[in-house]
Amino acid sequence: MEGIQIYELKRMDLRGATVIDGFPSVGLVSSIVANYLINALNLVQIGIMDSVYFPTVALVRDGQPMNPVRIYAGPKMDDRDQIVVFISEFQPPPNLIKGIAATVLDWAQDARCSLLVCPEGLIVDAREDDGDRQVEVYGIGSTDKTMDMIRKNNITVFEEGVITGVAGVLLNEGRKRDFDVITLLSEAHPDYPDARAAARAIEVIDKLLLHTELDARPLYEEAERIEMQLKSIHHQTEVAKKPSEPARPSMYG
Repeated sequence: MEGIQIYELKRMDLRGATVIDGFPSVGLVSSIVANYLINALNLVQIGIMDSVYFPTVALVRDGQPMNPVRIYAGPKMDDRDQIVVFISEFQPPPNLIKGIAATVLDWAQDARCSLLVCPEGLIVDAREDDGDRQVEVYGIGSTDKTMDMIRKNNITVFEEGVITGVAGVLLNEGRKRDFDVITLLSEAHPDYPDARAAARAIEVIDKLLLHTELDARPLYEEAERIEMQLKSIHHQTEVAKKPSEPARPSMYG
């Protein structure tokens, strides 16, 4: 799409690397996963995506201005896949989704990356205070090779449904271009950032690509904190809904 560009801030050999889509999704699963990988793997910023259509804002972190869409990467490693992460601070409007997805895939192909992984939230009807729920992760791939990867890693195949947003377009584009794209759908609550769903997605990504036994415990702890807050809010709301007792007659009028 005209008007969407990628600017490289640092040159890095990315041949054979895996790209992670971190554009916001259901439960902010992709955003949480992207942030976690950037911090856990000590990735460095190598570029930005920019457009006249993007929000006119600057994110300031640690005294440094940052573009709303950034690209991070790490060096080549012998024991795991090289990782590139796209991360966005805003939800792309519908008219930009196809352009953003095409730009990401064009760039990945030009850089000779080998795989694109989209962690995505899958809406489930779960209780807000259900801290013991088991999160299922489903997978779907754009090519025979990626479907083999999903099956060999015992990931449940996503048989039927709809995948929206950047992840859905990347999956279609990957099939059209015969480029390897995997979408991982982690069951998530749509009404708040679901760190539990993101933690499960990270565990699957680690099994697929990194083989480093990434510690997802901080995300599970964050999930418990969020769920306790929601449980408290739910309790307060229920108390507020109860009809108050009728006023008792007073001897003082």
